[in-house]
Amino acid sequence: MTYRRAVSGVLDIAVSGGPYALAPGPDGAIWVTLVQSGEIARIAPDGGLDIFPVAPHSKPSNIVAAPDGALWFTRSGDDRIGRIAVDGAQREIELPDGSAPSCLCVGPDEALWFTTTTSGTVSRIGADDEVDVVAVPRGDPTMITTGPDGALWFTLHRGSAIGRLDMAGTVSVRQTPTPSSGPVGITATHDDALWFTETRAGKLGRIPLDEAIQELDLPGKPHTVIADQADGVWVSLCESDQLARVSADGEVMLIDLPAGSEPRGLAMATDGALWAALEAGYVVRLPTN
Repeated sequence: MTYRRAVSGVLDIAVSGGPYALAPGPDGAIWVTLVQSGEIARIAPDGGLDIFPVAPHSKPSNIVAAPDGALWFTRSGDDRIGRIAVDGAQREIELPDGSAPSCLCVGPDEALWFTTTTSGTVSRIGADDEVDVVAVPRGDPTMITTGPDGALWFTLHRGSAIGRLDMAGTVSVRQTPTPSSGPVGITATHDDALWFTETRAGKLGRIPLDEAIQELDLPGKPHTVIADQADGVWVSLCESDQLARVSADGEVMLIDLPAGSEPRGLAMATDGALWAALEAGYVVRLPTN
């Protein structure tokens, strides 16, 4: 069943530069990558906005809060991994030319792991920023997350598959039921399952561990998926300018956004509010209860 819900108490903040992905920081702020302008934005708990330049053509993409108390982000435009402390201090790790780092996550070993789309690798950042290439799966690793089984799971966009990498370095790949589905986002949830978006197919996928992949039709182009704090997931629908909440039993609730919003990244704050990056130039906060 699908229904629409109007949400009161929505806060929207104008942020130019193409807000793309976001993450809550250890300082209570929301940190946002600005893919078009090559900057990082910080939205303070009181709504104040700070902008930190990175590099004009760096294309900051995905961002995550790390155990070291800083935010780490991929720079798909100039083949680097960036680190920004809560005081704005930055450093970077250079990767081989043409790597196109896509996404990063905190692994089950508390290290940072990231994917490179063009060179097709899954890598680990160790001590002293040393990068070790752990796997080179067939395809183009895109988004990555730590699964409930203590392994790393990632989407293979052009390969229309989901990859799994265990801590021993073994890779396995499962094709999506729908051919040419174009999976992008992926997340682990409370029900010991992995959920992922199939952008080209307009579907949301679910992988119960050791069971067959399930699929659910959604409008628009599902892009990012994150776990809800209670149950189910939230999904950004970039083509239809909507957000969707999908419960564990498959009930879909849609929230309409202004036309042309282009919702991309999602994040759940510690207070339970949902934050969404709209590439058209806004960051929005929606209460979820």
